[in-house]
Amino acid sequence: MANSKLYKGSLNTIILKLLDEGEKMYGYEITQKVKEITKGELKITEGALYPALHKLEAEGLLDVEVKKVDNRLRKYYKLTEQGVREKTNRLAELEEFIRNMEQLVNPKWSIK
Repeated sequence: MANSKLYKGSLNTIILKLLDEGEKMYGYEITQKVKEITKGELKITEGALYPALHKLEAEGLLDVEVKKVDNRLRKYYKLTEQGVREKTNRLAELEEFIRNMEQLVNPKWSIK
């Protein structure tokens, strides 16, 4: 289940949520946080993460700050104001999706 297709449609929402909680983060830090939170069940590859980060940046949802760390340039990502609003919208959509899936997978039939 480490890289299930079910997670792929939620990657951008996951990124937005983590950045909302963690202020600014760099790519590797994001992958490690997801791994930590899911106790290793979900592993985001660099091949999936960086295109998603670039897309979110192009959409105006992320700001990028480049800093020199140990003689290397590191990109830190942070939500823009638009990114904060979009995160709220996407989380609401995801929560509704989860509720609907729960109804479909575990329907609670009432006896009338």
